[in-house]
Amino acid sequence: MDTIVIRELEVRYHIGVPDEERARPQRLVLTVELDTDFTRAAAGDDLTATLNYYEVSRRLLDFGNGRSWKLIERLAVELAEFLLSEYRPAAVRVEVRKFILPETRYVAVRIERRATTPG
Repeated sequence: MDTIVIRELEVRYHIGVPDEERARPQRLVLTVELDTDFTRAAAGDDLTATLNYYEVSRRLLDFGNGRSWKLIERLAVELAEFLLSEYRPAAVRVEVRKFILPETRYVAVRIERRATTPG
């Protein structure tokens, strides 16, 4: 399986447990890995035969519009579900970094989800 990686995409989403924290968008950094077979795309140099990472990045930038979350864990799950349903990779890994604790570089969650196949 091949993997398309969008590493350290900076987004601004409303997130945080207290209402005051969610009042303004915060800088988050996303890393997304999408497992897909791009053999056909590479052989034919054909964008339509692969996942368009530019389009995916634009959708991720807009994902937070009109939405908010308390937990980065919830956000990571929703991002993974969105990517699986919209782009149909075999699997997706999502890391969400939040810059909230002054004593740390960042806190993060990382999840992996696989496409379900009909039984």
